[in-house]
Amino acid sequence: MTADVIAVVLLLAVTAYTCAGGTDYGAGFWDLTAGGARRGQRPRWLIDHAMAPVWEVNNVWLIFVLVIMWTGFPVLFQTVFTALWLPLVLAVTGMVLRGAGFAFRKPSRRLAGRRLYGAAFASASVVTPFFLGAAVGGVASGRASPGTEASADAWSNPTSLVFGLVGVATTAFLGAVFLTGDARRFDAPDLVAYFRRRALGSLAVLTVLAVVTGFITHEDSPHVWHGLSHGLGLFFVVLAGAAALATAWLAMRTPGVWVRVTAVGVVASAVLAWGMAQRPYLVPTSLTVAEAAGAPATLTWLVIVTLVALVLVVPAVVLLYWLDTHGELAELTDAELRRSEPR
Repeated sequence: MTADVIAVVLLLAVTAYTCAGGTDYGAGFWDLTAGGARRGQRPRWLIDHAMAPVWEVNNVWLIFVLVIMWTGFPVLFQTVFTALWLPLVLAVTGMVLRGAGFAFRKPSRRLAGRRLYGAAFASASVVTPFFLGAAVGGVASGRASPGTEASADAWSNPTSLVFGLVGVATTAFLGAVFLTGDARRFDAPDLVAYFRRRALGSLAVLTVLAVVTGFITHEDSPHVWHGLSHGLGLFFVVLAGAAALATAWLAMRTPGVWVRVTAVGVVASAVLAWGMAQRPYLVPTSLTVAEAAGAPATLTWLVIVTLVALVLVVPAVVLLYWLDTHGELAELTDAELRRSEPR
């Protein structure tokens, strides 16, 4: 019973990272596709202002995922990081390059330096979600089973490739939706229209990829396909579809809070559908939750730590997002700094 609770916590942590981190990866995707220095100046200006206050906090969820895997399901941790070490190393490398590029781009005084750091940030924002998605596909297809040696087939199979593409499209969708709202908050109507078009376009691409994923999992991952077409898995698939329709309708109107809620609902429902489809397996069909679980005492402490995190971390993250959306974390301008200088 305790193992099942921790498995649900792990799935919820993955969902939180997909939604929160996906938004920032999506901003990097639109940075990459914004065009040259002149044409992409305003979109990149908005991306810098929208991401700066809160982008680092999203890694909290990733750390939480790794801690739960390592301590709660050590067999799963060993299996995944043995069979899928290459895509995971590439994803981590992308995270490092992405963070360094974003941190150094703005303060760099030389144009060549800004371009270099900007390219690192933008390209890594695409590479990272692709390889994370490919790793998830290796798990969902059952190729990363216990005892499996690292091989290209574990992460370059049809399920992994389509999951990687879905990962990139998901981040692009979330990033565009959130940037549309940020453009309205910064009173930039031209950017509202700019990112609204991209939000609707990426939602259309994501819908097509979802259909393709269904066909591929039917042939390549039958257990997951059965879970997606029955029971709770099907329920969350339908919920994701309904949220997608609501997002499309809201995106064509004045952007507000609700379009962000429905966009997150699309992605969260899709991740939960995948998690429900794999039951009772962590790796279909070779590793169940019970088989992968750690010692009972460890699982009990993980439940306690989770409760502490809910009390301490979640309210702090919610407060941080509230302060950001209400403009309380905006950087001081040079004029404001000069006005505040002591006489």
